[in-house]
Amino acid sequence: MIETERLILRPPSAADRTGLHAMWADPVVMADLGPVKSADESDAAIARHAGYGESHGLGFWAVEHRDEKLLIGFCGLKPGAEDTPIAGEVEIGWMLAPSWWGKGYAREAASASLDWAWANLEAPRVVAITAASNERSQALMVRLGMRRFGPEFDHPAFDERDSRRRSVVLAIDRPDAAR
Repeated sequence: MIETERLILRPPSAADRTGLHAMWADPVVMADLGPVKSADESDAAIARHAGYGESHGLGFWAVEHRDEKLLIGFCGLKPGAEDTPIAGEVEIGWMLAPSWWGKGYAREAASASLDWAWANLEAPRVVAITAASNERSQALMVRLGMRRFGPEFDHPAFDERDSRRRSVVLAIDRPDAAR
């Protein structure tokens, strides 16, 4: 469990399923992340992320608002997908319910995830992928200290007609890396 000033990042529980299902089924949330997911697909995503913890020692956490005691999102670390330019890297990602956007919660959760990565992993950097058109996520990545990493690419998870297919990678180096 990770605690910040306003958030608790913790393993997702069965009680989080409804909230996570709602986020993955929300076309506003998924506008830049991918197609909306059914309840079965979101259950599979939760299980997949839990599996990263077992196989790689990392994963996504439920993001809970400390004062409100409400699930507001999902954030954490996972292995970079094998069929992308970040295969073998540690990838960070986040997803928040829209009512919590614009209040600094994604940055707070992502910063805590990065701190956890530096304390618990030996990765030389952490990377993030987003659609080239997703200016909000790219702006957050820059605020986190990330920079462009490699050229744009066509993400294989998206159909060639999908505007989210063209993607960018940003990265942040381990703070204690030799310069």
